[in-house]
Amino acid sequence: MFGVGMQEVIVILVVALIVIGPKKLPDLARALGRAIGEFKRAADDLKEDLDINGLREERDRLVQEISQARAAQDVPPPADAEPAAPANAPEEEIKG
Repeated sequence: MFGVGMQEVIVILVVALIVIGPKKLPDLARALGRAIGEFKRAADDLKEDLDINGLREERDRLVQEISQARAAQDVPPPADAEPAAPANAPEEEIKG
């Protein structure tokens, strides 16, 4: 855990108990836990957004490659093919 052993954690908690006091320590720990949870959620959201953008870019690149290959072979797109979703389509339409 960040190179901090159990003895160091105990010393930190004892110092915090002395400095902050026993009445305010639970409130401080609760606030710290909430802040860490919020940070983790924000990091997960950012990671998901980057993943979605990467997938969209990959899809656009593949569609362009397929179009270029068809144009080079003079092959029309299949009649039963569904049109690709626009690049600015909402997430629900892309996932659905």
